[in-house]
Parts: sequence; structure tokens; C-alpha cells
Amino acid sequence: MFEQPNDLSKIRHTIAVVSGKGGVGKSMVTGLLSIAMARKGRHVGIMDADITGPSIPKMFGVKGEVRASEAGAFPVPSAGGIDVVSMNLFLEHSTDPVVWRGPVISGVVKQFWSDIIWNDVDYLFIDMPPGTGDVPLTVMQSIKLDGIVIVTSPQELVSMIVSKAVKMASAMNVPILGLVENMSYFECPDCGKRHEIFGKSHLDDIAREYDLKVLGRIPMQPNLAVQCDAGQIENVENIYLNEAAEELLKLEENK
Repeated sequence: MFEQPNDLSKIRHTIAVVSGKGGVGKSMVTGLLSIAMARKGRHVGIMDADITGPSIPKMFGVKGEVRASEAGAFPVPSAGGIDVVSMNLFLEHSTDPVVWRGPVISGVVKQFWSDIIWNDVDYLFIDMPPGTGDVPLTVMQSIKLDGIVIVTSPQELVSMIVSKAVKMASAMNVPILGLVENMSYFECPDCGKRHEIFGKSHLDDIAREYDLKVLGRIPMQPNLAVQCDAGQIENVENIYLNEAAEELLKLEENK
């Protein structure tokens, strides 16, 4: 049985962003997907389910306390109007560690769904921790998802890790919307030539093997990293995920 959201919440589409391993830039992809949909005129929310390693508030420059009422708590909006909930917004200092065991962490993720008032949100993105452990399992079992987006990178090792994420989603009967490859290439600003820093991409091979769509390829872009560090990810001009946004808009045809 799926957990019900807060009685005052209205969420049209819920999408989890996952990766089979850490270090592939899953949170950045979550942020860029959110911005892509916001630029399509949709009201977007981000549930930062990476409780022990939250990075969404930093990327969006979101600070301040989470306001609460008897009915529930409210997400904190970014400068661009994206609603954010993250463990970091509940800590006295953003650098304070969260040293909790799995069941407690999973319980907090459920509270982010049931106790937060997600007001009139068209797309709620859930930024998952890496791997196939407690939190991904909790989310897939407890929250009715429209689908997941799997984030990968070009290394051959990652293709094996992606396979694990694909098989977990299949076992949990969660639709896979497609794949996004991060750090796909580096484009020289002087000559315009593309360099495959991490070797030849295996994205198309993985997509064919599992009959999945490729939703986008994000290059290694120094300016993008600078904007994330400065809390200004919403100011990035090219987010490289227009195809992904068009694919997500198709979900509206089914509701």
C-alpha cells in the first residue's frame, strides 16, 4: 500500500532520479530536470531524499527555516519558485552531519512525503541517494511514482551499475522514463572539438539492451559547476535536457 501525501498536497507527477552508484552527478541532474520543467511553465518541487548527503539547497541557494502549521510543513521556495525540502533545511548548521541508521532515515523520507504540504505541484522530483539500499527501496515501495530517471556516466564500469538500477526498478514495477548521461564529453572552448574525457560512451548500448530512451547528455561544463557552487544553478543558460523535458510533458497526456 502506498503512503498518502499530506491532505493539503496536490502533486500531479512524481519522478525519482536515481543512480546505481555515487559520483555521477545525480543531484545536479535532478536540479537541471527541475529547471527544465520550470522553464516549461510548470510548478516544480524537489524532495531531497539524500538525507545524509544533501546538496540541493546549496545548488539552489535555498536557506531559511521550514515553516510549519498544524496541518503540516511547507517547502522553501528557490529564487525561481522551485519548492525545496531537504534535511539541510532542518539543521542548525548546513555542515552538521546526519548520523542515523537506515530505518530512521527512511522514516524521514516518508515524512517529507506525508508531512510536507506540496501545494499545486506539477512535477515533484525525488533526489535519491546512490545505490539500491534502504531509501530507494522505501521510496519505490511507499510512494506511487510515475517513473524514474537513471543517471549514468561514460565509464564502462557504470554500465554494470546502471543494470542494477534497471533491474531494481523492474522488480519494484516502477517505469523507467529513460537515461541521462552526465560528464558525457568536454567541448574545448577554443577549437570547439569534443573530447571524451572518461572514454567512449556506452549509453546507446545500455539503452538498446534494456529498450530505454536516452533523455540527454550533459557535458563537463566548468561554468555549470561554478553556478552550482554559487547557489545559482537556475541561472544556467543551456541545461542540455530539453529532450528530457519534452518526454516528461508526455506524462500529462495520460492524466
